[in-house]
Amino acid sequence: MRILIVEDDECIAKTLLSVLGNQHYTVDVASDGNSGWELIETFSYDLILLDVMLPKLDGLKICQRLRSKNYQTPILLLTAKNSNTDKVEGLEAGADDYVVKPFEFSELLARIRVLLRRRNLPIQTVLRWENLCLYPDSCEVTYNDNLLTLTPKEYRLLELFLGLAEGSRLAKQIEQMFKLGMQKDQTTVINLCHLVELLQQELNKPVFEEFDKAVLNFVEEEDSVK
Repeated sequence: MRILIVEDDECIAKTLLSVLGNQHYTVDVASDGNSGWELIETFSYDLILLDVMLPKLDGLKICQRLRSKNYQTPILLLTAKNSNTDKVEGLEAGADDYVVKPFEFSELLARIRVLLRRRNLPIQTVLRWENLCLYPDSCEVTYNDNLLTLTPKEYRLLELFLGLAEGSRLAKQIEQMFKLGMQKDQTTVINLCHLVELLQQELNKPVFEEFDKAVLNFVEEEDSVK
């Protein structure tokens, strides 16, 4: 399950990242509304935790914009505003639930589980390519029924290929990977391509050839813009 946190309070965001990670959720974090919107446009999420008071683009406007586009992913608002008027405003903007800060993490996790159950959509529990299987719920990967030990970056590369990247969205997802934790310099390009080579060797399959090309093409395009 993939969850997006859009929260400008660094302390809260880091704590949520740790708590949700311990529950085996895959988590992305954005610190402002515009960055959150870019991630929503790029990746598929099972749930969005959305602060109301955000810089650049506030949470209510994000809610309204998503619902106007018939975006059905559950949205749970996090806010210090606790009046009935504020709660009604958030729910009418399109949120599915509303949690007031400060909150107990046990309650938040319970609300998250309820929203994920309530979504009532078919959930793909295994991403598969021939004998390679990725299990999003447990973040495990097997090849020929043998468990593979992968770094977080290697795991995300596999996710891109096993169902989370489609056609023209691939280049944009690569760009977001750089923004989330990498720098677009030559060292990073070498490291990223090296990860592709390691995975290719470990799996003994040339499945990452197109991805390698996509990485290099993306970097070349970035350099040509400068």
